[in-house]
Amino acid sequence: MTERTAIIRNANGIHCRPSALILQATKDYTGSLEITSDHGATDLRSVIGLIGLGLTQGLEVTIHVDGPDETAMADSLYELFERRFDFPPKSSR
Repeated sequence: MTERTAIIRNANGIHCRPSALILQATKDYTGSLEITSDHGATDLRSVIGLIGLGLTQGLEVTIHVDGPDETAMADSLYELFERRFDFPPKSSR
C-alpha cells in the first residue's frame, strides 16, 4: 500500500467539478483507492462520497492506494488534490 498526504488547495474545496476530474483519473485503475480525513473516509471512485466528506480548503487528506502501479497512481492523485482547481479559468472571465 502507498499513501500520500495532501492539503486541499482549492478555495472552494473538492466540489462536483474536481470530484469528476478525480473520478476520471481513477476510472481505469483496478486496485483499491481510498481517501481519509478528519471528516471520514470514502472510495475515491465515488463522487457522492467525495462531496459528502466536505473537503474544504486547507484540510489535510491521506490518499491510500493498493494495487498495480500504486506509486504512480498515488503521485497522480496527490497532484490532483494539491492543485488549485479553477472553474471557470480566470482567463475566461
